[in-house]
Amino acid sequence: MPLLLLLLFGGLVQCGASTGASQGAGPPHPATEEPPSFRVLQTSSFANLSWAYTQGAGWLGELQTHGWDNVRYTIRFLWPWSRGNFSAVELKNLQSLFTLYFHGFTIEVQAFARYFQFEYPFELQMSAGCRLHAGKASESFLNGAYQGSDFLSFQGNSWYPSPGAGSRARKVCEMLNRYQDIKEIVKSLIGHICPQFLAGILEAGKAELGRQVRPEAWLSADPSPGPGRLRLVCHVSGFHPKPVRVTWMRGEQEQRGTRRGDVLPHADGTWYLRATLDVAAREVAGLSCRVKHSSLGGQDMVLHWGGGNSALLTLSGLAAVVTLLVLPVVHACCKKRSSNRKAPAPSPDSPTGTNIHKPRTSGHQLYTPQESWVKNRFLEKLKASLNRLWRR
Repeated sequence: MPLLLLLLFGGLVQCGASTGASQGAGPPHPATEEPPSFRVLQTSSFANLSWAYTQGAGWLGELQTHGWDNVRYTIRFLWPWSRGNFSAVELKNLQSLFTLYFHGFTIEVQAFARYFQFEYPFELQMSAGCRLHAGKASESFLNGAYQGSDFLSFQGNSWYPSPGAGSRARKVCEMLNRYQDIKEIVKSLIGHICPQFLAGILEAGKAELGRQVRPEAWLSADPSPGPGRLRLVCHVSGFHPKPVRVTWMRGEQEQRGTRRGDVLPHADGTWYLRATLDVAAREVAGLSCRVKHSSLGGQDMVLHWGGGNSALLTLSGLAAVVTLLVLPVVHACCKKRSSNRKAPAPSPDSPTGTNIHKPRTSGHQLYTPQESWVKNRFLEKLKASLNRLWRR
């Protein structure tokens, strides 16, 4: 651990010496529900004493901005503005710092695994970063987890075990607290360098981060949750920024049964959300989905159930498609069956010399009685089904 400490400290001094921006709240940033934050996430998996694997990523709020290449030991910048306002030298120093840290972390954990009673296989996770508050000092944080449960945190100038983490966490914190240099390094990284870097990427990426993209919305129905009930779904997709409110309404009254899923990212940086509502089939009249988003300029988007976007039209459209697909198949089967039969003798009522094998034109197709009966019967059932749908 002393060797790792010296390596980390050397990398930090190089990076810290080259950053001259003062600590503060940073430049103006797009208004969001939460203060802007940047965090580094680390997940290290240890299968046994000789095998370990570490993943690292950087996140600006809910947007991943950086990755870690374990083959080349380099930072992957996922956006053109992910470098912020740090110079190439500063970024190289940070990259060297993370290379040393990830390599040294694995060595130290495996060396002390028995002492700390880590049981193979196990996983360690870390989240460290900072938040910027307008007009106020920045906030820093570092939290660690063992096997997915809270394990320890760094607060002020000391390490603390998480409540309920047990003697294992206390041992780790006791050892880490012996090294004042480690605490100074951590404090400098999350309390000084992180706010500078966060302010830089907010400034460099303000055009992208501040863009307004209107959502698209549509309604559908999920499989029924039970007899006589419907599960209505309101889909909202392609919006930016992330904050959005989607609610099922009856008139101006919000429906308490609205359930919202997670806001999920698209590859282009926009977002997707769905909100569901379980209702009795007889109570769907008057329901609507309301979407509030900053890109709408204060004009909420309202979709009424039973309108052009309702599930009934969706089902009707599907029925029409099925009709177009099935009828040609029925026609072809009947035609083949008819052609395999022996040609009947001309009827006395038929004009003399009529060729029953004459090619049928597209405008005057002939059908056998059986073929016509099958087609008419199918259409009757289809019409009855559609009528039942419209009466619901």
